[in-house]
Amino acid sequence: MKPIVILGIFVADTAYRAERQPKMGETILGTSFVLGPGGKGSNQSVAAAMASSGARVHFITRLGADAFADIAHATWAEAGVVPEVKVDSESYTGAAYIFIENATGNNAIIVAPGAAGRVSPEDVEAKADLIRSAAIFVTQLEQPIPAALRGLQIARVAGVTTILNPAPAASLPDEMLALCDYVTPNESEAEALTGLTVTSVEEAKLAAAALLSKGVGAVVITLGDKGALYHDARQSVHVPVISAGPVVETTGAGDAFNGGFAVALAEGRDVIDAVRFGCATAGISVTRPGTAPAMPARAEIEALLAQ
Repeated sequence: MKPIVILGIFVADTAYRAERQPKMGETILGTSFVLGPGGKGSNQSVAAAMASSGARVHFITRLGADAFADIAHATWAEAGVVPEVKVDSESYTGAAYIFIENATGNNAIIVAPGAAGRVSPEDVEAKADLIRSAAIFVTQLEQPIPAALRGLQIARVAGVTTILNPAPAASLPDEMLALCDYVTPNESEAEALTGLTVTSVEEAKLAAAALLSKGVGAVVITLGDKGALYHDARQSVHVPVISAGPVVETTGAGDAFNGGFAVALAEGRDVIDAVRFGCATAGISVTRPGTAPAMPARAEIEALLAQ
């Protein structure tokens, strides 16, 4: 199979659990702390590698030369991700502050991307042949947008299927959106792209239609506990959430979805089946703490879909 190529960032997640977030100037006691691998692109790479039954998953990024970089390489080696890394000794491997609310598992995040925040169009150009060889190219917005744009341009010219996960939320030029076969925002990201509030499936359809008018090929809006909406010029299909048990943490759910969705598309599945595969991947991930460590294996996803 042709590979899946993902451009993005790795950060070390520093995850804190507490009853609530502190106010400015306030110190509170937390209930737990975990240090582990994160970054949307890296998480999606791990999810895809774990979910894949044949396609190799390559991850393009920058790291510093430090202990957090060691965590990245160990994570990728365990999952089977092929690193395509430029070492940036003038910067540091990124880190993220993640607050997790005890009662709900909901989260708030601050990302300092470090070296990965210096990923350049030239870095992407250096991997152009790899991108051209891919079945699927995936990127997000944690690394600089010019790098993401260059990757989408290279993939589009080569006829590679492109997925943009527009996270964190940002407004984007129509010229960039028009390079995307699939755009996969959550509710808040869809609102940032369209100016339309998304709190229901019907509102998601309106936002998806607005994105199609900007040149996007198809839209998948992830809706948390309401599942996902797939919308293109021919059909609009709501895929309900696929539950694998009680929710423990939602931090990596979107990344799990994107990784699983990319794998299913690379395998030639029908697009609605690919959305269901992504929902199942996410449905398992939220039953576990952490981000990359929560990504399920292929056999687990298939077992959930078979139920």
